[in-house]
Amino acid sequence: MYRSVTLKALRQGLLDDIRRSPDSISGLLKDIAISFDGDHVFLDGIDVTAEIRDNQVSREVSFISSLKPVRDKLRQMQQELGRQRAVVMDGRDIGTAVFPDAELKIFLVAEPRERAKRRYAELLANSPDGTDLPDLDLLEEEIKRRDRDDAEREHAPLKKHVDAHEIDTSCLTIESQVDIVYNLALDIEKKDR
Repeated sequence: MYRSVTLKALRQGLLDDIRRSPDSISGLLKDIAISFDGDHVFLDGIDVTAEIRDNQVSREVSFISSLKPVRDKLRQMQQELGRQRAVVMDGRDIGTAVFPDAELKIFLVAEPRERAKRRYAELLANSPDGTDLPDLDLLEEEIKRRDRDDAEREHAPLKKHVDAHEIDTSCLTIESQVDIVYNLALDIEKKDR
């Protein structure tokens, strides 16, 4: 969702204006619509699933997500999604600011180099000819910067909730990660019986 707001700001050429006057983002947020259909993300009715993973969006999302009007608006939207149905959400403040009372909170971590390799593979898979890809060292530095920016931001900083289960995914396959989370969910279900 934060990537969608960032994409909208970039598309409308508002980033410099927002940097000069952060409250000016309120106009962009007024009628924003972000929705989901399976793995697809829609911004104002248009599928932006691939575009929100663009490296320019990745570079700017920490700044946009640090703005209080953005955090307030998206927290409200996320909580509304949670009221409508059972959800699985990921985000840097989902377990602390959005759903601090969630039954199961997972805090995924991985070494920055491993995350950079994963990001590079994602960019490569979405690049028709494999050109214009950032180098691995640059991706790693961007990841470290984003983590630092998100951990130090004033509103809803990145931090692990005291009740969250931390899982280091550096050396885990996706299947292994799913198994761990699935078993944690099963444990909660057994306790509730």
